[in-house]
Amino acid sequence: MNIKRIFGALLTVLGIGGLIYAAVLFTNLSGGVHSVKEIIIYCVLGLIFFISGISLVRTVKDES
Repeated sequence: MNIKRIFGALLTVLGIGGLIYAAVLFTNLSGGVHSVKEIIIYCVLGLIFFISGISLVRTVKDES
C-alpha cells in the first residue's frame, strides 16, 4: 500500500470534482462578477489538484 499513490489518486479525484463543479457553475451563469470570480477560483483549484495528482501518481514507482 503506497500512501503517495493513494494521495495522488485523491488529489486527482478532487481536481476532477472541482472542474466539474466549475463547469456546472458556468452553465448556470447569471452574469454577475461574483459568479465569474467563483468559476475562475474553482477552475484554477481544480486544475492545480488534477495536475498535481496525476504527476504524483505517474512519478511514484510501485515497490512491492
